[in-house]
Amino acid sequence: MEEKKSINSIPEPTRAELEILQVLWEFGPSTVRFVNDELNKQREVNYTSTLKQMQIMDEKGILSRDASQMKHIYAPVQAELKTKGQLLDKFVDTLYKGSAANLVMQLLDNDKTTKEELEEIKRLLDELEK
Repeated sequence: MEEKKSINSIPEPTRAELEILQVLWEFGPSTVRFVNDELNKQREVNYTSTLKQMQIMDEKGILSRDASQMKHIYAPVQAELKTKGQLLDKFVDTLYKGSAANLVMQLLDNDKTTKEELEEIKRLLDELEK
């Protein structure tokens, strides 16, 4: 008997899977057609490719599929913040030897950080100190 994967054992999503998850996190449970239409706003993607990818994601336990109606509705199994948190933890562990401070220092040192973002970061740090 095959067991459904537990949330803790959900595999790390690939880049293509993350693109699909981003659509589902933004718009909620959706059909393959809707997800494909949204992906096509970013780059050209074939419907059959999106369908196959979402079927694989369902098999892997990354998505759930409601087949109770004619159009199947797919939804992420795991919440956005939990998935992003796990990916970020792995990223920090791999590239920064577990040091969040090193990651933040590099982020703040790049030219992409705006003055408004720096002000928001300062505000958040002040809140954490309270």
